[in-house]
Amino acid sequence: MTADTRPAPLDLPAIEIVLPIEGMTCASCVNRIERFLKKTEGVVEASVNLATERATVKVDPALAGRTELVQAVEAAGYEVRPESTTPQETAADIAAEVDAEAVERDRELRDVKLRALTSLGIAAVIMAVVAWPGGLFAMEDANKLVLLPATFVQFWAGGRFMRAAWKAARHGDATMDTLVAIGTLAAWGYSTLITLWPQILADAGREPETYFDSSTIIVGLILLGRWLEARAKRQTAGAIRALVGLQAKTARVLRDGEETDVPLEQVHAGDLLRVRPGEKVPVDGIVAEGVSAVDESMLTGESMPATKRAGDEVIGATLNTTGTFVFRATRVGRDTVLAQIVKMVEQAQGSKAPIQALADRISGIFVPIVLVLAGLTFAAWFVFGPEPRFTLGLVAAITVLIIACPCAMGLATPTAIMVGTGRAAQAGVLIRGGEALEGAGRVNTVIFDKTGTLTVGKPAMAEAIPAEGFGEAELLDLAASAERGSEHPLGAAIVARARESEMGFRAASDFEAVPGQGVVASVEGRLVAIGNRRLMAAHEADIEALVPVADRAAAEGRTPVFVAVDGRAAGLLVIADPVKPEAAEAVAQLTKRGLEAWLVTGDGRATAESVARAVGIAPERVLAEVLPGEKAERVRELQAAGKIVAMVGDGINDAPALAQADLGVAIGTGADVAIEASDVTLVGGDPRLVTSAIALSRRTMRTIRENLAWAFGYNVVLIPVAMGVLYPFLGLTLNPALAAGAMAFSSVSVVLNSLRLRGADPRKA
Repeated sequence: MTADTRPAPLDLPAIEIVLPIEGMTCASCVNRIERFLKKTEGVVEASVNLATERATVKVDPALAGRTELVQAVEAAGYEVRPESTTPQETAADIAAEVDAEAVERDRELRDVKLRALTSLGIAAVIMAVVAWPGGLFAMEDANKLVLLPATFVQFWAGGRFMRAAWKAARHGDATMDTLVAIGTLAAWGYSTLITLWPQILADAGREPETYFDSSTIIVGLILLGRWLEARAKRQTAGAIRALVGLQAKTARVLRDGEETDVPLEQVHAGDLLRVRPGEKVPVDGIVAEGVSAVDESMLTGESMPATKRAGDEVIGATLNTTGTFVFRATRVGRDTVLAQIVKMVEQAQGSKAPIQALADRISGIFVPIVLVLAGLTFAAWFVFGPEPRFTLGLVAAITVLIIACPCAMGLATPTAIMVGTGRAAQAGVLIRGGEALEGAGRVNTVIFDKTGTLTVGKPAMAEAIPAEGFGEAELLDLAASAERGSEHPLGAAIVARARESEMGFRAASDFEAVPGQGVVASVEGRLVAIGNRRLMAAHEADIEALVPVADRAAAEGRTPVFVAVDGRAAGLLVIADPVKPEAAEAVAQLTKRGLEAWLVTGDGRATAESVARAVGIAPERVLAEVLPGEKAERVRELQAAGKIVAMVGDGINDAPALAQADLGVAIGTGADVAIEASDVTLVGGDPRLVTSAIALSRRTMRTIRENLAWAFGYNVVLIPVAMGVLYPFLGLTLNPALAAGAMAFSSVSVVLNSLRLRGADPRKA
């Protein structure tokens, strides 16, 4: 026996492949493609979105790749559009691919529109010939006259239905196209038979009544409905184009002392760029010189421009409003915030919410059930119906086939997700996918981390308290001059406060950082010591008068820093991590909506309760002195108490808690690992966006439920009517042409209902 020399399978992580698919028309198409993809070896997960016309597949790269997935889609009877020759490196590349697909879809839309209008025009002529008052032609002559145009419509305009139905039938399946093809072919075939051999009915003593008008108008109305539906669907995908449309096309780069305008793709990390008033910031970077106000509303939703000065971050595609500044590029191409946002929005719009599972299960068996119902309808009319029984049974069966289209069910969820996630992105809320979108709406408890979430996360000097013999300005000037050489965050806060008043520039020397105590330096010949009580004791400075003030500051969660000059107490500097101005409003908004707000922090209880009081969180909902590894445990405890928890954080130590929570919400200004562990990212770091995320989720889920209720209700009510349940009581039946119109209206109405989310106010949704 020969040993197996084949290499062992590589243990590689699953990769995600997105396939743009052509030819899908309804939820049954989605189910069919998913079924074929999931049967492919190596496929871990497959999700097909009718609204975006994309399949998102997670696959083991050692077992399968794009080629195998394309073969599976083609085996299901559908086509995959050619792969883009340009890799998606930047937001602009993604937009270019979206635009290229839009051009192709526009061409397809024009073709559908032409066939729809031609069919409806011919149908109108046929109706005029056949049903003209007084009769221009004898019935048999009229039928012969309209046979050719009706046949043209059936096979030219309606050919797409028959081709799709044949592909499905070859694999033992049925789709919405099957219903349309059978229904229209039955009407056309019966009418053709009566036209060519009218003696069949004449022998039975009946008029040779045909249904060419029904077959043509059904084809025309369904195509018109698809055209209207596709036009409306295009509007649901506008979020990506809206984001990318605000991006700069060129950048002004400073090289070799000269300013040069270059295309955006020629900007490299580390380049210096100048931005003038009214221009867009081309890429992400750090301000090197100058001061300006930058409008970041396109990313953060905040209407007020943010002041930017040296050391502040600027984001590509935001708008410079007033001054001129120079910044150094830090992230370009696919690494920019905008590119990441566009990619996340694209992924979210292609995802599914768990609520879609119900529609998927129903639509998977819906078409076969409808075929059975149509057969039973014909049989019931033929056996129990009045004369002409065959004709009435045929018309009723055709009506059932036409009106039962599951298109609305397939569009109910994805169109709402597309619009909802797009609207959220425009407000500065990035939702990872349909599951996160649905989960956000169920949250009833929100846990906030303190540092960087409710507070700024950057120490700032709150006040300067001079000792006797020193002025406030002198105290701050001397301290900042000494701290210029320090890298400690407290020292940076002192220097930043002094710079605002153009102080802290005195000559300093002999700088020394004393670990665990503070710093010492000589400022213009005077020995300045800045630090804690131990450092003051080492310099024999009498700080007794300042101790009560320092203790009070410490009790409030702030940090007191003593200053001594030449061994004499000079004053006290109080440093704090200030609460974000909008934090209190964020908590108030949550409380108003009936949600519980909690605070979790590793800081001492005094500090935690001080921040909680400032933002309006009750003391009993403060979790203080929690170690980083314990935050996830606190989340589990609340979940065990029956609460559906959202965790809001920004640090690396928040990542486990974000992953544990029912909904992880990361502050976009925080650590990348926290953002990766989250379900929702708040781009601008405004905690009020937590309420916006929850509100938009609830509004979107309400829209999905409305869509599903309409889609299911439409079929539940109208299929029995089409079968003829009202005929014994009211003598009413449903015309096939009206059924086609109602079917088209149901799909369009679902999309239009989803589009209402575009106008949702994130603060009031």
